[in-house]
Amino acid sequence: MDELFEKSLLYDFYGELLTDHQKSIYERSVFDDMSLAEVAEEEGISRQGVHDLIKRCDKILQGYEDKLHLVSKFVSIKKKASDISLLSGEMDPAKMKGALKEIAKLSEGIIEEL
Repeated sequence: MDELFEKSLLYDFYGELLTDHQKSIYERSVFDDMSLAEVAEEEGISRQGVHDLIKRCDKILQGYEDKLHLVSKFVSIKKKASDISLLSGEMDPAKMKGALKEIAKLSEGIIEEL
């Protein structure tokens, strides 16, 4: 998974657990593509302070994921749903039995994860 996409998912799931100050700086630096110097100037803190806060936020967000696994479950369920969609699209009679078994297996996996 690409780093920005991973940060986006972590932030989508756990960002509300950060303080308003942390969210503001994290969003501007990571998602608005502002430099550390630009964010630091706006906030009236050092560039190093912005850097440290972003690293701290990354650790906090990853810590929530390590405990709750919501992002990994989301990614897994999305993959299984995509596989079901592909299998259901190839419902040719010759492949139907194998596809139905695979759909049942994927569905069971989704149910277990929920």
